[in-house]
Amino acid sequence: MVTGGAGYVGSRCCKELAKNGFIPVTVDNLSRGHKELVKWGPFFECDVLDEISLTLIIAKYSPVAVFHFAGLTYVGESLKDPEAYYRNNTAGTISLLKCMKKSGCSKIVFSSTAATYGNPQYTPIDETHCQKPINPYGKSKLFIEEILKDFDAAYGIKYASLRYFNACGADEEGETGELHDPETHLIPLAIQVAIGKKDNIKIFGNDYDTPDGTALRDYIHISDLANAHVKALKLLMEGSESIYANLGTGKALSVMEIIKSVEKISGQKIEIVVAPRRDGDPQILIADPSRAQSILDWKCNYSSIDNIIKTALEWHKNHP
Repeated sequence: MVTGGAGYVGSRCCKELAKNGFIPVTVDNLSRGHKELVKWGPFFECDVLDEISLTLIIAKYSPVAVFHFAGLTYVGESLKDPEAYYRNNTAGTISLLKCMKKSGCSKIVFSSTAATYGNPQYTPIDETHCQKPINPYGKSKLFIEEILKDFDAAYGIKYASLRYFNACGADEEGETGELHDPETHLIPLAIQVAIGKKDNIKIFGNDYDTPDGTALRDYIHISDLANAHVKALKLLMEGSESIYANLGTGKALSVMEIIKSVEKISGQKIEIVVAPRRDGDPQILIADPSRAQSILDWKCNYSSIDNIIKTALEWHKNHP
């Protein structure tokens, strides 16, 4: 069962599950997801807070595990409306776990985030870094990680908490990609300028202590994320204890490097507007992915910047 399977990451993971012989049963309330991205198994329009419907779906399919993507993901929105984040993300997960416990489904792969770390005390960030999130979004995800630990200890529900850095790119065959509204991510915003949908792109701060003055981030292709999720599922199915790991490349790219790559791949000049830094934006966020590489026998195969931009550009050209 894939909650949030009509979303950006969830839909790509459904495809990866299907490629590996699983049948993904998508559960999504479509508040942010898109039904046209559900292509590899049954679909139920259902909220994770609807325990009656969830229980019926689990009873019907007896899933071997749950992939849990359902939730809200905008940092800025979480600051303005924390109630929605604690209700949808944290309370929604408790609802889901109650239904799993009742039915005997005992494995969950959870979509966590690097936002649980807060402002980095050092980089690259490994899993021993303290978790001190600085916004309700990150807090809601950290609360879930703590709840998962308790449900494992008390009820034996095994979990994989996968902490993403910057998910990006699109499916190589053009079957899934980003359809966010509003769009807040750098790469699709730059591509919108390149294909004529926007006039310019805002850069928040060009005075960081970095080689070109713009912030550095770790960008991981959606297909590499999906592959890691299926590897985590297989590990749990083999009887592994619960796991947690960062998903990133371990390499940093600046905002300007991303924009220059979009210009190169698209052949279009991108107009830039420099704006002040945003509160809470660290100058550098990079994963140490060695734990995931080791325990999942995983590596990034799709996350070169050219491939990220190329696949995302094709997706956005075909989904105006």
